[in-house]
Amino acid sequence: MGRWLRAAGHVPDQVLCSTARRARETWQLARPALGAAPPAGFEDRVYGASAEQLLDLVHQVPPAAETLLIVGHDPGVPGLALMLAAAADPTADRMRAKFPTAAIAVLEFTGSWDQLAPGAARLAGFVTPRDVSAGGTDGS
Repeated sequence: MGRWLRAAGHVPDQVLCSTARRARETWQLARPALGAAPPAGFEDRVYGASAEQLLDLVHQVPPAAETLLIVGHDPGVPGLALMLAAAADPTADRMRAKFPTAAIAVLEFTGSWDQLAPGAARLAGFVTPRDVSAGGTDGS
């Protein structure tokens, strides 16, 4: 998934990662393939966080970070992606149906992290490990 992030031009400037072993392992697997070493904050509050709690953490991301990667858990991360995506986004239906482990939702918005609000982002892509292994790496 790290290779996909790099190839798709979504290398993060900042990483917010759960302290859970599986999340740390996921980040450690993805990091070398990024071709960059973004700072990673390991945060206890990501584990078990609701979508709203994750959004509160996102609001604290430094303004210098343009691309944020959250390595977290279900149901918080999928819930956050769905909350932020504009309601009419057809790609969200696929994400709503199944958001498997290591899936990546790419959301775009204009403004600063502290201004990010529900429905304010555009779902620019959604890719799963199965998509990548099957060669379907366009992110839709």
